[in-house]
Amino acid sequence: MELVNLKDAADQATFAEAVKKGLGKNQGLYFPKALPTFEDIDAILAMPFVDRSIEILSTLIGDELPRETVASIVTKAFAFDAPLAKVTDNVYSLELFHGPTLAFKDFGGRFMAQCLTAISNGEPITILTATSGDTGAAVAHAFHGIDNINVVILYPKGKISQLQEKLFTTLGGNIHTVAIEDDFDACQQLVKSAFDDPDVRDGLHLNSANSINISRLAAQVCYYFEAVSQLSEEERQDLVISVPSGNFGNLTAGLIAKVMGLPVKHFVAATNLNDTVPRYLKTGEWD
Repeated sequence: MELVNLKDAADQATFAEAVKKGLGKNQGLYFPKALPTFEDIDAILAMPFVDRSIEILSTLIGDELPRETVASIVTKAFAFDAPLAKVTDNVYSLELFHGPTLAFKDFGGRFMAQCLTAISNGEPITILTATSGDTGAAVAHAFHGIDNINVVILYPKGKISQLQEKLFTTLGGNIHTVAIEDDFDACQQLVKSAFDDPDVRDGLHLNSANSINISRLAAQVCYYFEAVSQLSEEERQDLVISVPSGNFGNLTAGLIAKVMGLPVKHFVAATNLNDTVPRYLKTGEWD
């Protein structure tokens, strides 16, 4: 899997390098230079969830990781279902809350944890991440108990639900949490400042488990295939998928699935007051 830094095309990486680094130069995202496609999409959709996910991720990653390694990673990470619930005629909801922290981010967090375990060769790693709630819980549970990996989670004090806070502040062990007396943006800025300091980044072997990590994005591709697989062939015609969107990482995974051959006619990026991206597209100003 060849990945390129979207802010610096000269900065390229393998899948393993991108997973371990998290961010590229100038805080750029690593993204695949090319995406594979499936010729027989019906055969892919007919497979069980875990087997299909192994096929999807092995195809995405390429020969960089042995298939048996990918199979072990996926089997450990995707240990729960993603059922499609019927709402009304022709309207369905993909339930992504069956993981240990009740969040869709369990898929990406657990896959990333297993990937890092497989490729780190026991070298020490510090996961530094900011959370407004669900990311912190998913990452904490995914990495809890892994010997060579310490996790530090920054979160805005008093600005997340009590349940979310308890999900990641009560684990202990290799999970360390810090309440910041400010908002989530301040937490994010502290994380970025740490990554911008070479002494801190290299000295602590920093990695970020936010949705910018390619392993988390790749994992999310799988549940779009799982959603479509649960529909009849007739229902797969003229399929529209609406995705609750903040920073659009989840939606990007769906678009990757479409490029790989998933029969989706259209995506809807549904936003609420968390509308940073729509405002940017309208005004050209990032605020």
